[in-house]
Amino acid sequence: MSANYEDRDTLFNFVVKEGNGVKGLIDSGISCVPQPFVQPLSERIATPNGQTCEAVQPIDISQLDGPCHTEVAKQIVEAAETLGFFQVVNHGVSVELLELLKMSAHEFFEQPPENKAVYLKEVSPSKLVKYGTSFVPEKEKAIEWKDYVSMLYTNDDEALQHWPLQCREVALDFLKSSMAMVKRIVEVLVEDVGVILEEERMNSLMGTKMLTIGVGRHSDMGMLTVLLQDGIGGLYVKVDNGDWLEIPPLNGALVINVGDTLQILSNGKYKSAEHRVRTTNIGSRVSVPIFTAPNPSEKIGPLPEVVERDGVARYKEVLFQDYMNNFFSQPHDGKKSLDFARAD
Repeated sequence: MSANYEDRDTLFNFVVKEGNGVKGLIDSGISCVPQPFVQPLSERIATPNGQTCEAVQPIDISQLDGPCHTEVAKQIVEAAETLGFFQVVNHGVSVELLELLKMSAHEFFEQPPENKAVYLKEVSPSKLVKYGTSFVPEKEKAIEWKDYVSMLYTNDDEALQHWPLQCREVALDFLKSSMAMVKRIVEVLVEDVGVILEEERMNSLMGTKMLTIGVGRHSDMGMLTVLLQDGIGGLYVKVDNGDWLEIPPLNGALVINVGDTLQILSNGKYKSAEHRVRTTNIGSRVSVPIFTAPNPSEKIGPLPEVVERDGVARYKEVLFQDYMNNFFSQPHDGKKSLDFARAD
C-alpha cells in the first residue's frame, strides 16, 4: 500500500524526520502537491500581481574604485533605501566558480536520501552543518516546499573537514571571494549616514557567516545577504503597495539584499525587504545565499550618529543572540522579526 501523504503525520515523518525531503517526495512519484504543503491563498503570489522588476539594472560594483565612485555609491544607497534588493556585476567572483557552485549544489541533492539524512539536526556529526526541509516545519501551518543544507563558517580548516564533500571546496571559495565585495558595500552604506566603522567593529557586525544551499516570506536577520540564483528564477520582493516584484536571474550577477541588522543600525533608512520564492513546475530551483550577521555576543541598535541626526531612535539596543533566538523560534512571517527590536 502506498503512503498517504495527505496525512500530515505520515508526510512529516517521511519528509522531515526521516530526511527524505521534498526531493524524496517527488522521486516517490506523486502527481500533485500534498495538502500540508499547499499555502493559503493569502500567502500565494497571484500571477497578475507578480511583476518582473525590469527597472532595476545591475550595478557594476567594480566602478566603486574609479572615477564613477560617487554615481555607483548613489545607486547602491538608493536601492538599499527603496527596494532593499539590487544585483551586482563585476563583483570579483568568477562566472566559472558560480557555475561550479550550482552544479555541486545539484550533486548534493541528487544523493540518495540516507546520505543527506546524516546531516539532519538531531544526528549531524557537526554543529556546522544542518540538512532539512522547510524553516520551522513543526510550527508552520503549511510546510515550505524546499530542502536545504546550511553550512556555518568558523574557519577554513573546519569548513574543509565538516562541510559536505560535494560542495565544501567550491562553497568555501564562493564565501571567501565574496567578502571583500560585501565589506565594500557596507562601507558605502554606512558612510552615507556619516559613519566610518573601524575594522574591529565591521568584523564583529559580520562575524557570523553561513551558506545555505537550497524560503515562506521573510526578511533576513543579518547585515547583507549575497545570493546566487540559477536560471529558473522565482525570487520575489514585496514593495510598499503590497505587490510582489520578481528579481530576474541574470547570468553572472549576484543579488544583494539588506538584512534586519542593517535596517536597525541605520535607524530605518535602509530597508530589509520581505521576500520569498515562488515555486514553479519548470524544474528544481537552486539558490545559494551567504548570510553575513553579527557575532552572537554583539549588541545591535541604531548608530549614535544616525540617532543624533534623526532625533529619535526607532529601535532599541538588543543582544544579537537574543534577536537570533527570536528569529529562529517561529515560522517565517514577513518582517515580524523586526518587532523584537522596535523601540517601545
